Amino acid sequence: MKYSLCIGAYPGKDAVYHLEKVKEHGFDGLEYYAWWELGDLELFTAEQKRIGVGIIGTCTREFNLVDPAYREKYLNGIEQTIKACQKLGIPSIITQTGKEIDGVPRELQRQAMIETLKLCTPLLEGTGIVLEVEPLNGLVNHPGHYLQRSDEAVQVMDAVDHPQVKLVFDVYHQQITEGNVIRNATAYVDRIHHYHIADNPGRHQPGTGELNYLSILRAIQGTGFDGFVGLECGFKGDTDEAIQAFKSTILDQL
Repeated sequence: MKYSLCIGAYPGKDAVYHLEKVKEHGFDGLEYYAWWELGDLELFTAEQKRIGVGIIGTCTREFNLVDPAYREKYLNGIEQTIKACQKLGIPSIITQTGKEIDGVPRELQRQAMIETLKLCTPLLEGTGIVLEVEPLNGLVNHPGHYLQRSDEAVQVMDAVDHPQVKLVFDVYHQQITEGNVIRNATAYVDRIHHYHIADNPGRHQPGTGELNYLSILRAIQGTGFDGFVGLECGFKGDTDEAIQAFKSTILDQL
């Protein structure tokens, strides 16, 4: 498996600083969500080459899949993001689904999401880029978010049925939403392109809360998964020391 840091790991520091830290810690990439804030993409591409690691995941410009009124805007944002990813060599685009619409049956919103994702597939074909749909917890961080459960997310992926539309499985979110983490994280591995990890409660680095990340990562590793696992978390204390503790107590034991 490959490991990535996420922007914000070093508060107040820019993407280049984060890339240098990715390299220093022996990780494999950076997740930088707002690609449009990078400025000159050609200059940033040169920085990636200089450092020897790059951005491995970014986000869409729009986050509403459940409301057909936003479909054209969403697809335009996907087109822009794909072009940016091609310039920067980014293999993954993360999207959320938006909030559930009051008064509209969930099934209609689900069908709208599936239809929009299917319309994304011709844009993705031939690029090697994967669009990753991310369920989020509604209890603590994202009240009202439409897609929260991993089983429902898998049903959507099966309905879209395209190898370039997959899931981000965020262990922190799924622990809050449903628990049963190892079973779901491994049972759905063929629909998962990317994992996010953070401990609960607090969303700090693995090893600071209730989740047994040594067991979780061993189980994911045992499936043969060879994609990215991103540390999408805050860090207690000094970031470098916290990352080193994560490496020595968890990664080095895998």
